Amino acid sequence: MINLILNDQDIAVDIAPGITVLDFVRYRQNLKGTKIGCREGDCGACTIMVGELVGSEVRYRTMTSCLMPLANAAGKHIVTIEGINPSDGSLTPVQQAMVDESGTQCGFCTVGFVMSLTNFAVDSTAKTPEMAVSAIDGNICRCTGYRSIERAACHVSGRLSEETTSTGDQNACARAPFVPPYFSGIASRLSVLQNISVPSIRTLTQAVLTGGGTDLYVQRPEAMAESASTPLLYTDELRNIRKIGNNIEIGASVTVTDLLESPLMNEIFPDLYKHLKLVSSTPIRNMATLAGNLINGSPIGDMTVFFLGLDSEVDLWPSLQDISDDPRTLPLRDLYLGYKQLAKHPDEIITAVRFKIPTGDFRFNFEKVCKRTYLDIATVNTAISLEVRALPGDSWLPPVLTEPGTKPGQSVAYTIVNAHVAAGGVAPIPMYLRQTSEFLRGKPVTLETIAAANEIIQSEISPISDVRGTEQYKRLLLRQLFRAHFVELFGI
Repeated sequence: MINLILNDQDIAVDIAPGITVLDFVRYRQNLKGTKIGCREGDCGACTIMVGELVGSEVRYRTMTSCLMPLANAAGKHIVTIEGINPSDGSLTPVQQAMVDESGTQCGFCTVGFVMSLTNFAVDSTAKTPEMAVSAIDGNICRCTGYRSIERAACHVSGRLSEETTSTGDQNACARAPFVPPYFSGIASRLSVLQNISVPSIRTLTQAVLTGGGTDLYVQRPEAMAESASTPLLYTDELRNIRKIGNNIEIGASVTVTDLLESPLMNEIFPDLYKHLKLVSSTPIRNMATLAGNLINGSPIGDMTVFFLGLDSEVDLWPSLQDISDDPRTLPLRDLYLGYKQLAKHPDEIITAVRFKIPTGDFRFNFEKVCKRTYLDIATVNTAISLEVRALPGDSWLPPVLTEPGTKPGQSVAYTIVNAHVAAGGVAPIPMYLRQTSEFLRGKPVTLETIAAANEIIQSEISPISDVRGTEQYKRLLLRQLFRAHFVELFGI
């Protein structure tokens, strides 16, 4: 039995947990406002809001319902366009802004934009025009009317900013004009469902294990819809981001958004928002789990390359029926044997990802090139982590480039103490570049070092020509992106 709240209605259903939320709301509940578009999480026409009880408050995130199994809706507040419409037939401020700014054309994509902007209105995001536009990065307008929609988004952010300033109200879900009054009672209603909806991992069965579903429902939609899906996305044991000794340990079901919002991760990676903004779109980042990205084995997996660049390791449990406190630990770089071939047993599951807490002068960068800036898979992506030691140099630079501990205008000579380099899209597997990483250790940060390392990279990779580019293009692209690491990190 799956228990949830759908808009303002308590629902209890006993149907295949693998059916998508999109099909459930349209064909089982006759709520046709949520549109069927690509069924691959790309267009955003099926965007819904998903409310989860966190402490005593409800946190809402957008998700693409075409990829979301109904099992993941258990114990949640599922909001479709019908659930935000005022009862008197008027328009919400988001809907009115879309009308006023001529943000609707054919209208097919409009519902998705409205849901994304409504979620922006009730979440904890800073209410700035930039963040409002960022909130709709998972929605595509087939009529290319983005300017009018961006104006509507900025109008919404302006109103939210004014209301927060005038009332001092920081409670995201108290913005009554943007959502109906029944939202204020959702927290207490979800608390009743919480204990019966999210099982412990130790009680789950080894059926079809599903995290966010963002890959499985693209690759095998019919099979997944009929499967007895075992949900892992909201399993508490797999959702931690914590410091353990000298390591950061991340649970398998942590999503990209969880990483993005983690104070611990942001403390270590000051540019985390810039890096993770390149990963898909807001609704997909809200669903996509770290373990799912790793276990997919894609040669261009963004999070795989990100964590390869940190020389991470993974914990593997033998099965859900044989859970122990001593899992098998494997370096992430050794997980990939060949295209979609993994060094794990069929029943093993990833439960955690771990990397060492950086020490000294630590620098990290992630680069990605794809056909679209956002909401696209990489042609080539790459990550690098460096620990460097700085000593005053002999030459002089403008004071703006002065490092702490040096005289005004004095340059700094950096020596690489430790290095890890990874790349995707240049081999059948996501690559930890062992020879390049080893070469960089002990070397000065100079143009000569970068050029020599680039030649070693070229000997390590084996790209092929495909729809994303020729072999020669990918080689050139990685060469340029490797140089970009040092431009970003050292300005050279």
